[in-house]
Amino acid sequence: MEFLAQINDLLKENLGEFGPLIVVGVLGVFMILVAVPLMINQPEDPLKKLQRSNAAPKKGKKEKRDKLRNASRNEQLEKFATFLEPQNEDELSAMQLKLRQAGYHSKDAVRFFHFAQFALGIVGILIGVMLVTVLAGDQEFTPSQMAMRVIIPATAAYFLPRYWITRRVAEREEAIVAGFPDTLDLMLVCVEAGQSLDQAIVRVATEMKASYPDIAQEFEVVAYELKAGKDKDTVLRDFGTRCGVQDVSSFVTVMIQSATFGTSIAEALRVYASEMRDKRVMRAEEAANKLPTKMTLATMMLTVPPLLVILVGPSAKGIADFAGGN
Repeated sequence: MEFLAQINDLLKENLGEFGPLIVVGVLGVFMILVAVPLMINQPEDPLKKLQRSNAAPKKGKKEKRDKLRNASRNEQLEKFATFLEPQNEDELSAMQLKLRQAGYHSKDAVRFFHFAQFALGIVGILIGVMLVTVLAGDQEFTPSQMAMRVIIPATAAYFLPRYWITRRVAEREEAIVAGFPDTLDLMLVCVEAGQSLDQAIVRVATEMKASYPDIAQEFEVVAYELKAGKDKDTVLRDFGTRCGVQDVSSFVTVMIQSATFGTSIAEALRVYASEMRDKRVMRAEEAANKLPTKMTLATMMLTVPPLLVILVGPSAKGIADFAGGN
């Protein structure tokens, strides 16, 4: 007990009143960082492995289908599925959709996202503790100041992946909007050349990969789903949902209605591609018309102060000299 009391007094002298709590927190974080990799790399129980091998011939079609579906998933993250995935189906579906809109189509994308939040949150806590202890020097903080210096870095680091995904979704939507008119023109050329809609989608996914990789990736997913035998209407609707762009959703509606009512797909593509080209020109004109308004404030800030100095400066100097002479 005396030894522990001496350690407690030593920590309070060097780290302040909350020295013991800071040391306990650092040790706890260190143990978590050490325990997580050990748990991930933990060897499989031989008994479970034997039971799984004995039960393999007895699996039904449903279990085999689930095994094939999860074959490409990370087995190390599978152990923490309940911790790294939302248990609510609606929340899980919304998170998967947002990550797909950001361009991350991996089956483990949701788990990697939550793992990144957890890891960066721990790193933020460590940075906050360093700000309070190592980098503070002889400066003393109140409890509220210490809490703010630990909570702010941890919160910022925790929400950094979410901010990155939001920015990635916005950038990808802009790229899809920019490349969609050219994509429709190429699809129209393929259809008018005698190819079917499925063949045109495959050709577009191949040809647009160099110039517009985001829209090409989405068309490639559509091509694979159609080859797998999925219903065309469902594939097109999923395509519009994944892109999250109004122009693509309208295109999907046009294609579905054209197939439903038996009208010419080439004619529908021709009309819609013309509208998309006009819309792109209108967006360029809108951006050009906004430019003078945006430059007005910068022009005033850069030109008015020097102009005032040139015009008012000599008079102000003359008045100052006159007042000083009197």
